[in-house]
Amino acid sequence: MDTTSPAPASMPSPSPAKTAQTYAPASGERCQARLSRWLPAAFVAVLTTATLLRYGVPAIDIALFTAYLTLGLALPGVLIIRATYPGDRTLAEEIALGTALGYALEIFTYIPARALGLPLLVLAWPVATYTLFLTVPRLRGHWKGRPHRAAPVRWSWALALTIACLTVWSALSHFRTHALTWPEAGTSFPDMPFHLALIGEARHHLPLTVPMVDGEPLFYHWFVYAHFASASWITGIDPLVLLLRLGMLPMLAAFVVLTGATGRRVTGSWAGGLLTVAATICAAFPSLYLGTNGPFSWGGVPDLAWTSPTQTFGALLFAPIALLFLDILEKRRRDGGRWLLLAIFLSAVMGAKATYLPLLGAGLSAVVVVEAIRRRRPPWSAAGMLAMTAGCFLFAQFVLFGGAKQGLGVDPFSFMRTIWRELTGLGDGAEPPPATVAGITLVCLLCWVVAWCGALGLLSRPRLLVRPGTILMLGIGAAGFGGTLLLGHPSRSQLFFLWGAYPYLACVTVHGTLVLLRRARISPRTAMCWAGAGAVAAYLIPLLCGVRVPLGPGLPDTLLYRPYLALLVVGLLLVAVLIPARGALRAWALVTVMLAGIGLPADLHARVLSVADRIAGGAAGNAAATVTEPREIPQGALEAGRWLRARSDPGDLIATNAHCRWGYESPCDSGQAWVAALSERHVLVEGWLYTATNLSRWHEGLLPERLPFWDEERIRSNDAAFGEPSAAAVRYLRERYGVRWLFVDERRTGPASGIGDFAELRFRSGDCAVYRIPDGSA
Repeated sequence: MDTTSPAPASMPSPSPAKTAQTYAPASGERCQARLSRWLPAAFVAVLTTATLLRYGVPAIDIALFTAYLTLGLALPGVLIIRATYPGDRTLAEEIALGTALGYALEIFTYIPARALGLPLLVLAWPVATYTLFLTVPRLRGHWKGRPHRAAPVRWSWALALTIACLTVWSALSHFRTHALTWPEAGTSFPDMPFHLALIGEARHHLPLTVPMVDGEPLFYHWFVYAHFASASWITGIDPLVLLLRLGMLPMLAAFVVLTGATGRRVTGSWAGGLLTVAATICAAFPSLYLGTNGPFSWGGVPDLAWTSPTQTFGALLFAPIALLFLDILEKRRRDGGRWLLLAIFLSAVMGAKATYLPLLGAGLSAVVVVEAIRRRRPPWSAAGMLAMTAGCFLFAQFVLFGGAKQGLGVDPFSFMRTIWRELTGLGDGAEPPPATVAGITLVCLLCWVVAWCGALGLLSRPRLLVRPGTILMLGIGAAGFGGTLLLGHPSRSQLFFLWGAYPYLACVTVHGTLVLLRRARISPRTAMCWAGAGAVAAYLIPLLCGVRVPLGPGLPDTLLYRPYLALLVVGLLLVAVLIPARGALRAWALVTVMLAGIGLPADLHARVLSVADRIAGGAAGNAAATVTEPREIPQGALEAGRWLRARSDPGDLIATNAHCRWGYESPCDSGQAWVAALSERHVLVEGWLYTATNLSRWHEGLLPERLPFWDEERIRSNDAAFGEPSAAAVRYLRERYGVRWLFVDERRTGPASGIGDFAELRFRSGDCAVYRIPDGSA
């Protein structure tokens, strides 16, 4: 029976024109929504492209790298994430997770591919992924994916602007001072040739050794170099361009997005996620001195992004582990896909930056203890993760790193003694008395309290303190502080424990601050005003106290305490005034956000003060010194290195007369690495600073870069061929060590050294000459 009734005669049927008018706006709104969703990403892409073009990257390299990143890493990674890790997330978070997974799977494919001598076999993993997701019916739906959480427009633009700021900062602080061509390349950061040399090593050899000292095993975090090597094989882009321009940008972008996702998950708000990103990037020790000082104003994400590729890569690969932990333990999602991803990322972190494993182990241990006490039964999920972490740590320590300490050892308060030497200007030979070490330690503790005191806001809601995610992040932060206080390293590498904990300290700091503000009913406007007052105080205290570092001759080191005592007095007076006027809870909240204004943008404060210092004329001498700084890489080295790379076999061995960084020959700074870096070949002996053998001989009071080479016979035979060339000396290198090429820095020998009488000159450019030792050299 038809229950429909005809339309009344008085109700005319809608005309096609009116129907089109009715539905057209809806279609336009959808298009506008799509445009607004992609506009922030498009803005970042255009800005990044323009920046790279401005700093010498060819357009074809940008296009190739973008295609590689999209099709070789991100897209196959996203497909696997969709199949194994369903969840409520934004599209940007899914792409960031997929990119991180792509990096990890690329490494685990490249290692066997390189071992087989077929590096391009690394393409097997994206090809296999596409094949599976096209042919298996159950997987085809993941090409479209599930609906994503709609991100607020402000969130998208805030993340985009953060990534844009990091890109611009990279250009100003790194691209501008690390050129791709001579002569500007000669004044690059001293560690960059070391990183470049390890990329060349990963391109041609496995297992990896130290290319600057032939036969020396490499006990280092080397997965990032395997990634660069893979990217270079796939795209054909020169490793120098990948290292100095392209490689870190997508890692930074994905890290920002995942940090925001972690902050949003922990705090439960979009604003909390953005504040977590800001705190992670800006966090540093609050410097209250006039003048620049490394210990208090260096070490955040902007500073480490390019100078420490291992830290950036490790931070990105560790970020998904926190999200997986929150899902497994707090949301009780324990499916096999999440555990599989957890195993992959833990294994990747193991070789990317194993520093994160003891941090994670400390956090998980705290979770296991707290959960066992709360629930009166073993927390098997947390215990399982702890066992996986411990296994990865042991494998990394005793297999990947061969048990080598790389100069890291138990040396309580080593960093505090280093701070004192730098701030006083007394140098490495000075030793502070115990009372001074205690005072500097208290200053550092005060700095850390100022920067992260927002975490104490969780005390206002004790239940939040025992959440597994909160316990994990507090445990990571405590381990970071403990590593900094108790360990020592000649290059202050113990600080990587603290730097690695920054995002997770930022999470609990922001969460505690927001909880406290809500409980005290402090409006956002009031909180911003008090944070602004803290920022003003961060500028006024150094100016009023007038302590300039390093201290001048004859000034007592007790001056170092003056600005921090002033900060402490101001804080105590503020508390004494606010408690009667506003109540204890509101006073607590206001002082917390004021201290955040002092602590979280500390790196920015220090840099602004540095600029003011230059304007005042205090750094005029330093500026002039920068202009006349000796060029470490000799003229013609780029051309000579690339010529040798193109015309020699990867197994050929080079000897060189360059062992000390140019300008640092007496005493010798053994950080020299540019011959191995530019030629991508092993050198009989170049620089030995970062070898495990050299660092194993270090103890406090020595400079590792000044230690002599341990194999006296090798260095003597090497130098004889350049300093006093003869047929016998050259033949000995060929027969005893298998040297086939001589790479001569003629600034050290002069062009008429006589080497050409016993070896064949094949190439000369600028100050560099390349000779070949013929077989059966007489």
